[in-house]
Amino acid sequence: MKKEILLLLSVQFLVYLGFGIIIPVLPEVIVQQHWSDLHVGGLLTVYSLASFFTAPFWGMLSDKIGRKQLILTGLIGFCLSFVIFSLFINNLVILYISRIVGGLFSGALYTAITGYISDISSEEERNKYMGLMGMSVGLGFIFGPALGGMLGHYSLQLPFITSAILLALLFIYASFIIKEPVKQNNNHKRAIIPKGANNLLHYRVRYLFIFSFLVTFMLAGVESTFQLFQIDRIQITPLQIGYLFMFSGFVDAAIQGGVVRRIKNGTETTWLIAAQIATALGMILFTLTSSLWMAGLALCVFTAGNALARTCVVSLSSKESGGQYGVAAGLSYSMDSLGRIIGPLFFTWLFTMQETLGYFTSASIAIGSIALIFIFKASQKSFRIS
Repeated sequence: MKKEILLLLSVQFLVYLGFGIIIPVLPEVIVQQHWSDLHVGGLLTVYSLASFFTAPFWGMLSDKIGRKQLILTGLIGFCLSFVIFSLFINNLVILYISRIVGGLFSGALYTAITGYISDISSEEERNKYMGLMGMSVGLGFIFGPALGGMLGHYSLQLPFITSAILLALLFIYASFIIKEPVKQNNNHKRAIIPKGANNLLHYRVRYLFIFSFLVTFMLAGVESTFQLFQIDRIQITPLQIGYLFMFSGFVDAAIQGGVVRRIKNGTETTWLIAAQIATALGMILFTLTSSLWMAGLALCVFTAGNALARTCVVSLSSKESGGQYGVAAGLSYSMDSLGRIIGPLFFTWLFTMQETLGYFTSASIAIGSIALIFIFKASQKSFRIS
């Protein structure tokens, strides 16, 4: 494997490790400082909001100034966000600022890395590399909460200090290893190249961006209500929740590293349809939970479908971008952020109305979203470069 790919996978792992590391620590910070519990959600939401509003900008910037420069900038900014959080852990206003900074620069890293991979890979290789990138994201989600809980046992600042040090070391290493890739814009193959996100949305790739939003929307809904639902059903404990999410994280990594990388070019839509059927099945299994084993099975089935859909749609979107990989990555990342902003609020509201309503709603959304894939296939307005 190319050493640049290994480095990029390491960066993505640390970005999502940093996202997950705050999950077991943040509530404890809020409780110790006697702040309102609403700030737990607030501090998580501003991160996604910052990513949502700036990711397309980062994508266009990476197409203009280069992937390497943006990756290095993102590493510095993301590192700074952890330093701020650790130094001002007793100041609520500055904690919000640190989360906004983290969201800003995580968006820069995601779009630059996805664009870099698209630049140095062929279409056949891209599924494999996107799968590996998805696996690194999954591993970050697996080890992030575990590391945060372990280090937070000794000091609430320690998880953030550790993350900052790792990112600083990675910045130094990346400065020497990463070389600016040759962009594959292929301008000579098209008379008209869409400039910016608005023009790109005139092509059929827009259906993939909507699909991407729905996939993350459902994932955010499960993340926000799963524990509440299982407490009512089987009196699940936080330790059991941790084990289930860790195990489902390994399922996520296995799907993206073992399945997605082997998907052949041109078959992505078939896999996306299968992924949504698995997602819907997982949602129905949630409503039938009567034991810890059943809860774990439902979570793993859902995770498998969701992981397959998330990575396939990113890869296919890049192929439909007409060479503007940075713009496509930025839009995909914004859809992901939008899902994480709206999903928790919407599905928690449904949960307060009726505990299974959110899962039946998600199952319907998963099946309904298959129509987007058929619409995408039927459209002739493709910007894909042959």
